[in-house]
Amino acid sequence: MARVTVEDCIDKVENRFELVLLAAHRARMISSGSPLTIERDNDKNPVVALREIAEQTVSPEDMKEDLIHSLQKYVEVDEPEEDAVPMVPAPGQQNVTQVNSVDDTAVEFDRMSEEDLLRGLEGLVPPDRSNDDV
Repeated sequence: MARVTVEDCIDKVENRFELVLLAAHRARMISSGSPLTIERDNDKNPVVALREIAEQTVSPEDMKEDLIHSLQKYVEVDEPEEDAVPMVPAPGQQNVTQVNSVDDTAVEFDRMSEEDLLRGLEGLVPPDRSNDDV
């Protein structure tokens, strides 16, 4: 049987660099136990991968997606959010249901004007200096 050349595959995958990447990825898949889609005919894995691409028994687009997925270092997985775990009260603390039943609308915030903030900041002393140094 004649050997597969790049010209047999170039009409399936236009970019030669991409063809080499896909064929190498498919050869690694074959060596890791992926089933063959054609007869081996005593060929090595890279030649089998090229023959599979040339005969279109594997999809170049699917191999491209699989190659990209195999090269990703971080794969985002959608996992359900964990439910809030109720706190276990320590001895002597109030009941958890009492703590959780606090009305959040009753929370009040202190308001400070910009002038009050500036006056407070002017009164601060840097940590490396004390009041004796001033």
